[in-house]
Amino acid sequence: MAEQRWGVTIPLMGVSLADHRRYVEEIAELGFTDVWSSEAGAHDAFTPLALTAAWTPQLRLGQAVIPVYTRGPALLAQSIATLCEAAPGRVAVGIGTSSNVIVQRWNDIPFDQPYQRTRDTIRFLRAALAGEKVTAEYDTFSVDGFRLGVRVAEQPPILVGALREGMLRLAGREGDGAIVNWLSAEDVRKVAPIVGEGKEVAARIFVMPSEDREAVRHLGTRLIAEYLNVPVYAAFHEWIGRGEALRDMWDAWRAGDRKRATASIPDEVIDDLIVHGSPEECAAHVRRYAANGVTTPAPMVLAGPEDTMRVLRALAPGA
Repeated sequence: MAEQRWGVTIPLMGVSLADHRRYVEEIAELGFTDVWSSEAGAHDAFTPLALTAAWTPQLRLGQAVIPVYTRGPALLAQSIATLCEAAPGRVAVGIGTSSNVIVQRWNDIPFDQPYQRTRDTIRFLRAALAGEKVTAEYDTFSVDGFRLGVRVAEQPPILVGALREGMLRLAGREGDGAIVNWLSAEDVRKVAPIVGEGKEVAARIFVMPSEDREAVRHLGTRLIAEYLNVPVYAAFHEWIGRGEALRDMWDAWRAGDRKRATASIPDEVIDDLIVHGSPEECAAHVRRYAANGVTTPAPMVLAGPEDTMRVLRALAPGA
């Protein structure tokens, strides 16, 4: 069995990076084991973790996820190795395809062969982080004579951002586990077994500590429409069995009617994908993800810092 861990997504909403120290110190004191960053259109994946490495000596540092396209292979290995040197034995590497929006539309990089690119990146990183001189022709890139100039004393686990079956199997077969996203606690029962027994399953879970149903619906529909119309997420929810519930939203979005798309999202989809309620209710809901097979929940709390900390205190492993 994979070790049960408890993570938090950083940066916290409404807190500048310069002011994060007291929050990550309390997160560690509460008994959380990990902090996980992300990389989409705001902060990069490494800087928040580097700061946390200097502030807390015990938290494991993970990325959910670093896109495999937006850094070249050598630069990606350098970035990971630098973090490993700053926090020996406390790094979990999280890589994934990201999406066509981030890769192609925002960075002007072809979003080609995502499965193969992820597989090739895992294989390259295994060799490079072990100190090997890499000269290899992979299916999606080549490397000629690269040797990492930073010694990595302890090899970090490599987790793969995964949605559907092929990538979930790759995460378990060639990676050390999977990072999942935008799924319900019940969906975990279908997803986690595919990764494989004994493998880590980390999950970003969206949490809104509010009992105001209209406020939850307002924010929830905006987020769901923003993410679940991206092709990779739409395909995932079709596969997971939420296709009929989301069909009207997808049709309206394709027709250019954003208002109708958000209005058509059923309440049950919001309840499935956005954890909400009192801090205690949110904590109990997040624990259901763990009970169903998530070994490392990493809630992203959609609130200001004080409400965020109320949720984390209720969820604390020692609570």
